[in-house]
Amino acid sequence: MTLLPTDAEITDQPPSLRERASEFLLGRINYERAANLPYNKRHMKLDRMRQLLTRLGNPDAGMPIVHVAGTKGKGSTSTMVAGILQAAGYKTGLFSSPHLEAIEERFQVNAVPCPGEQLFALVEKLRPIVEEMDREAAAEGSLGLTYFELATAIALMHFSEEKVDIAVLEVGLGGRLDSTNVCQPAVTVITSISLDHTKQLGSTVEEIAAEKAGIIKPGVPVLCGPMEPGPRQVIAEIARQHGSRMIEAGRDFQFTYHPPYKFDKHDRLGSLDFEGDLGSEDVSLTDIPLRMLGTHQAANAALAIATVAQLRKQGWRISSDAICQTFTELTLPGRIELIRRRPAVVLDVAHNVAAVEALVEVLATSFSCTHRTLVLAATRDKDVSGIVRVLVPHFDRVIVTQYQDNPRAVATEKLGKIVQAELVRQKLVDRTVIECPMPVDAWQLARKGARVDQLVCITGSFFVVAELRSVLRADA
Repeated sequence: MTLLPTDAEITDQPPSLRERASEFLLGRINYERAANLPYNKRHMKLDRMRQLLTRLGNPDAGMPIVHVAGTKGKGSTSTMVAGILQAAGYKTGLFSSPHLEAIEERFQVNAVPCPGEQLFALVEKLRPIVEEMDREAAAEGSLGLTYFELATAIALMHFSEEKVDIAVLEVGLGGRLDSTNVCQPAVTVITSISLDHTKQLGSTVEEIAAEKAGIIKPGVPVLCGPMEPGPRQVIAEIARQHGSRMIEAGRDFQFTYHPPYKFDKHDRLGSLDFEGDLGSEDVSLTDIPLRMLGTHQAANAALAIATVAQLRKQGWRISSDAICQTFTELTLPGRIELIRRRPAVVLDVAHNVAAVEALVEVLATSFSCTHRTLVLAATRDKDVSGIVRVLVPHFDRVIVTQYQDNPRAVATEKLGKIVQAELVRQKLVDRTVIECPMPVDAWQLARKGARVDQLVCITGSFFVVAELRSVLRADA
C-alpha cells in the first residue's frame, strides 16, 4: 500500500525549480497588477533593459524582428503575422501579453508555449544577473527590474536558444518607453490609435499616437492600420523624421470584409478581399477565408498581409497559400471566442470603447440570438462609463461582477450603479441588472437563466476572461 505524504512532509520538501522561479518572477514589480500604472522614465528605463540584455550576451543580436504596437488589435495582428511566417516554413517566435491562463503562453515558438521546465530554467539563468542589478539599483536609490522587463528578456533568451528564424514582439504599454523598444526591427507596425491608458499616454489620440510611434526606427518601414487623420499625421511626421516609409491602410492597401451569418448556429467563415500597392509589387487576394470574426479582425488581417508583403520585399519567401492557410485556421483565445453554440457563449477581452464597439458590431452581424445576457467586469483606469454606454443597449440582462486576481477591478456595487444610471439615461427601464461579486457565480447565474437559443457574452476586461475561460471550457 502506498502512503500519501503528510502535510508536514510536504512542507519540509524543498521547493521545485518551477516553484522557485515562479516566486522570483511574481516578486518583481508588476505594473499589470498595479492599481495605478506608471509610464515615465523613472519607472520605465530603456537603459536598464539594454543593460540587462548586454549582461545576458545580447540574445536578440542579429534576430529579425517584427515590432507591433497599437491601442487595440496588436495581439491579434502579432499572432496573424507569426502564423503566416510559420505557415511559410519559418521557425517563428511570438512574444505577447498579458497571458490568459499560464505565463508560458507569452513565449511561443511555432505557436507552442514555452514548456514549463524550460521556461523556469531560463529564469534560473537570468536570476544571478537580475540580483546583481538589483543590488546596484538599491545602492543608487533607483528602481529594480520589473516583471515585464524580465518577461521581455526571457522571450528573447528563449527565441535565441530555439534558434528562431524571426520573432514577433508585441508592445506591452505605449511604445516609446516599453521594454520591447530596445529591439532593432525589420518592420514596425502600429495597428490602431484610440483613447486608452490616457493617464499614462496622453488625453488625446494625437498624444497617444506619438507614444506608439516611439517604436519607429530610422529607415525601417512602418505599417499602419485604419486611423483618424490626427493620429495619422503625427505618425507620418515621426516616420518622416526617421526616414522611414509609412505604409497606410486606405491609401497603400485596402480590404473588404464579408461576415458570416448565424455563426452561432453554423461553423461558417467570413472572408476577406485584399488589394495593395506596396511599392515594388501589387498584391491582390480575394475570398480569403477568415475564421476570426469582425471587421476589426479583417482590418488586422489586412495589416498582417501588408506586413508580410514588406518582409517579402526584404527577401522572405511567403506565398499566398501560406497567407490563406493561416486565416482559414487561426483563432485567438478570448477574442470574440465562441465557447459553445446552444446557448451561444462568447468571451471577449474588449476593455476600451473602441474594442466594445467592435464586439457589438460582430454580435449584430454574425449572431442571430435575440435574447442576450451580458456578464460584465471592468478596470478602474478605463473609460468604464463609455464601455457601459456602448454595451448595455444590446443586452436584455446585465450581470455585473468583479474579477478577483487583480486589484485594478471596479467594485461590483460601483459597476452596478454605473450600469443602472446608464440604463436610466437611455430610458431602458425594462432591462435587468444583477450584482454578483464572484465571476464564477456570475457565470453560473447567466448559464442557468439562458435558453438554448439565447446568447451569453462575458467581456469588459482581459482579467475576467482569464479567470473564467477554463471554467467555461470545462462546462462546454
